[in-house]
Amino acid sequence: QVQLVESGGGKVQAGGSLRLSCAASESIFSINVMGWYRQAPGKQRELVATIFTGGSTNYADAVTGRFTISRDNAKNTVYLQMNSLKPEDTAVYYCNAVRFRTNYWGQGTQVTVSS
Repeated sequence: QVQLVESGGGKVQAGGSLRLSCAASESIFSINVMGWYRQAPGKQRELVATIFTGGSTNYADAVTGRFTISRDNAKNTVYLQMNSLKPEDTAVYYCNAVRFRTNYWGQGTQVTVSS
């Protein structure tokens, strides 16, 4: 079982930046895909960005050009660099890992962007 722990959330003004980290309990080298999702109050959880073992990435339209996902296999960590934050980015951000068709989730970290 893969355990994921997110960190780096907080409160920031619009236009600011935050970097989220997701530390895995074991090597992520064998994890097919890792990603970040978010859930705002009253809304469904939605995909933010994913990164595959080979390094290819995928982003939601709403964050393309502002967010960057990366992974450091040596540190078993995935990052989400968030720039030019907007109030609509306010949500709980969850780290996700998919290995052997099994989904693993972190506990989430709150990101609040004020206008």
